[in-house]
Amino acid sequence: MSVDGWNTVLVLGGIRSGKSEFAESLVAEAPTVRYVATSAAGDPTDAEWAARLEAHRARRPGSWTTEETADDPRRLADVVASAGPNETLLVDDLGGWVTVLLDPAHQPADDTATIAELADAVRACPARLVLVSPEVGLSLVPTTPLGRAFVDALGAANRAVADACDAVVLVVAGQACWLKAPAAPGGGAGAVPAPQAAVPAQAATTAAQGAAAQGAAAQATATAAAGGGHDDRAALPQVLTPTTAPEPAGAPWAAPTMALPVVATGLVIQPGMELPMPDEYTGPQAVERLATLDVPGAGLGVLERVVGFAAATQGTPTPKPWDSVRVLLLHGDHAGGAAAGAPPGESARRAAQARAGQGVLARLAAENGASLQVVETPASEPIERLPALDHEQVEQALRYGWRLAEEAAEAGVRLLVLAACGAGTDAAAAAVLAATAGAEPPAVLGRVVTAGGEIDDAAWMRRCAAVRDALHRTRRSPRDAKDVLAELGGGDIAVATGVLLGATARRLPVLLDGPVGLAAGMVSRDLAGQARHWCLLADHGGHPAVRLAADVLGLDPLLDLRLDLGEGANALTALPLLRSVLSLAAALPARPGPDDAATVADEAAAAGTDGDGAGDDGDGAGGAAADDDDDRGTDGDDGGAEFVEPEPAGPGPATTASAGAAEPAGPEPEPAGRRAD
Repeated sequence: MSVDGWNTVLVLGGIRSGKSEFAESLVAEAPTVRYVATSAAGDPTDAEWAARLEAHRARRPGSWTTEETADDPRRLADVVASAGPNETLLVDDLGGWVTVLLDPAHQPADDTATIAELADAVRACPARLVLVSPEVGLSLVPTTPLGRAFVDALGAANRAVADACDAVVLVVAGQACWLKAPAAPGGGAGAVPAPQAAVPAQAATTAAQGAAAQGAAAQATATAAAGGGHDDRAALPQVLTPTTAPEPAGAPWAAPTMALPVVATGLVIQPGMELPMPDEYTGPQAVERLATLDVPGAGLGVLERVVGFAAATQGTPTPKPWDSVRVLLLHGDHAGGAAAGAPPGESARRAAQARAGQGVLARLAAENGASLQVVETPASEPIERLPALDHEQVEQALRYGWRLAEEAAEAGVRLLVLAACGAGTDAAAAAVLAATAGAEPPAVLGRVVTAGGEIDDAAWMRRCAAVRDALHRTRRSPRDAKDVLAELGGGDIAVATGVLLGATARRLPVLLDGPVGLAAGMVSRDLAGQARHWCLLADHGGHPAVRLAADVLGLDPLLDLRLDLGEGANALTALPLLRSVLSLAAALPARPGPDDAATVADEAAAAGTDGDGAGDDGDGAGGAAADDDDDRGTDGDDGGAEFVEPEPAGPGPATTASAGAAEPAGPEPEPAGRRAD
């Protein structure tokens, strides 16, 4: 049974009651849905029936797949029985299935046995299953034998399936009434679920804790001001604390979600997960639309990719700027040689600084109006001697990261920014890249810079040696995603991987910045290949590991500023530019067409010609003789006459006569200097 109390549900309702829309809302958050259509195609001349079917098809998201069972009514039970625990099925509806079952083409048959077979399949189904069926028991008894047979068969099917389902709901006039409430996850009495809660409990908790953190920060600022200090900092960002701690060993996962593959033991994160992809059409459409905008130059250049990315992830050719941004600062240290050269306690100081709304990351978050959440991740063992984490810790960290992404989506966040501040993260990321992409550790390990700005080559060599020894220790270990996280990655990269997977499941884009985020992208590629398509890299920062991972993942950096302000701060520095690009793309009008340009030019010419005509009238009043002497072919009183090029007054350019020589007698030469024949 799933975490919200039901795994299978029967949705009943009359005609046009809204039962199908309600059933679709129950699985709306699932990354993929297998839609099982049971009705036959019907009469091709029946336009009204065809319109109903088309309306049903139009409501289905592009990530859904459709299967039809009208050819054989017994196939529905096979489809339900063969569904896996990580799948979501929507069967619409049992009325169409009974119609096919009673069709003479499928008779004679034991209809009672077929209905019992379907009920058994529903009862044993490990997948998330929603079935829709019309409720016909409230109407009059049909007057025809065929009508009575249909009502009897459908009533029997509804009773059998309702008994097999965890929950049953009746939809009347669009309002849901739960007839069989699901059991609570803990085994107590079930509470009636609300498919579209107005204020999710976790979101409310997050907001309350964020408000408390803001109040504490404001109190600290007021105290400083009372002491005579002058605080000219920007407004503090909304600093949040994690609403949940990493799940303890052996505890069941209890995240309320419908987008996760769920079994009795909790959330299952495994290789080959089918998560949604960004819209494949709106991205190119948005880029093509940029060519029509009224801009004076050649356009946005490489920043066109920002518009295409936002359009694909938002599902519209005119994407909006990201108005709600959350920064997840992952804090987790790596012990041993991976942290060589890192000052003791420096990462903890940075995390505490961010919690207090201070430092580079908090200041940039405040300027961008982004909330900041500091996430404590499990500490990692020295990878040169021991696995960084055990497998149970990896599972917990992955689920924890997924849940963080879900909480952000529930709170209305439109963009996540991954940040990290742990000691030894560069070496851990280099080890992950070496294991997943075959990189040489010295080639992807950045130089170690001390607090005084000096290069510490001795510390860099110790880090290289730690990664080398870790790779030698794990040379015979599997290179699966979870094994890499356990042996080499550590807590921060494991949580970051879970964040990427959870954000992908909730269609939430992620702005990457630094080695931890890119290493998580490399690992998530082996769990769900769709995750990298929801990631954007603003700047590589000159880091060799980021360069290599971005090349492998196909994430071309938008900028080349070589910023080194800390993972996460570089992305926040570039965020205002990315928002400005999206604002321009959404607000600029289209370039005027040839007809529009000609109309504007004609209006401007008409306005200018009217002014010239007024001046010509004045000349005509005071200088008629000058008009007679100058053979211009225009009338001073007619400002709208066509302009005629004047004849040259002197010798043409081909003559040898000097400019001051007298004009020869005879016919006037042509402009080319030749005399007329």
